[in-house]
Amino acid sequence: MNQFFLKSFRILLFPFSCLYAVIIVIRNFLYNKGIFHAATFNLPIICVGNLAVGGTGKSPMVEYLISLLHNNYAVATLSRGYKRKTKGYILANNNTTAIEIGDEPMQFHLKFPDVAVAVGEHRIIAIPQLLQDKPNTEVIVLDDAYQHRAINAGLNILLTEFSNLYCHDFYLPTGDLRDVKSSADRAQIIIVTKCPENLSESERRKITEQLLVKPHQKIFFTTIGYGTAYHITNNGQRQISSNDEVLLVCGIANPEPLKQYLHQNTHTYYFQSFPDHHIFSIDDLKEIEKRFSKIDHPSKYILTTEKDAVRLLKFRDVLENLPIYVLPIKPQFLFNEQATFDAAIISFIHNYNTNNGEKE
Repeated sequence: MNQFFLKSFRILLFPFSCLYAVIIVIRNFLYNKGIFHAATFNLPIICVGNLAVGGTGKSPMVEYLISLLHNNYAVATLSRGYKRKTKGYILANNNTTAIEIGDEPMQFHLKFPDVAVAVGEHRIIAIPQLLQDKPNTEVIVLDDAYQHRAINAGLNILLTEFSNLYCHDFYLPTGDLRDVKSSADRAQIIIVTKCPENLSESERRKITEQLLVKPHQKIFFTTIGYGTAYHITNNGQRQISSNDEVLLVCGIANPEPLKQYLHQNTHTYYFQSFPDHHIFSIDDLKEIEKRFSKIDHPSKYILTTEKDAVRLLKFRDVLENLPIYVLPIKPQFLFNEQATFDAAIISFIHNYNTNNGEKE
């Protein structure tokens, strides 16, 4: 019923969506004609983004790229640092917290300590600062920057969710689009995320046709791959079992795939929801403990996401005594195309460096 009223309310905002679309069209026109200037930097820059608000899997894709590249290149990531309590440019260090740089950048920093992780709401200002701090940087991965036309990224990776393709969506606030659909033409790679594992070849062709994929674009399809759960403080591993009863604690944009995974792989799960990017308080933690204590089952534990875990870690002393586990995820490429995607990324960097006369 709440979803019905929300949808009805958003439909009433249709005139505002039309006005928003006109503003975005004018802005893109000014960039396309060179009236608004876009800066180019002398190193390969990979932009990961989407046309819609909400969770399309940008953070797992950024992590995938970091994992692919960081052993062979000096990689840096730059994010806005959404919902952080600070402003301006910040480069993560050993004392950095999620409150300072945001949960996704903190997640990158913890998992890849050899990678430069920076945040800055104005990327055009942040990139020169990042290159000054890390002059040996060879590749920059921009997180959620598809709409930031002030920077010319050499490779644009556009994500769209299987259950909410941008071709079927409408503009904010009636729909979820924050950019016009024609902006998809700027992408060299389009990835349809969160697909069913058994996506058929006919469904693949249908979606490719619906998205009007251009000859210069490559399209890939991914599903969510779940790793082995690990304890939030001591990293002890735990396999998820059909005998388990789980309290799922999360504050992410779209928890539905995770809820479906637990529905299929556990005996029972209970869901304690928080807003996206929620900053946990000690009262939240007490409420979690209280609800967990009411579960009467010999095999029970608390499960959370990696994004939520970085915001919970400030209560490390309390968490050490709780069976709270973190479930990692990563994109899994369908149709045996992971090697093709990896090759496209490496080829972009190689060709960029070759064309610019830089040493490999």
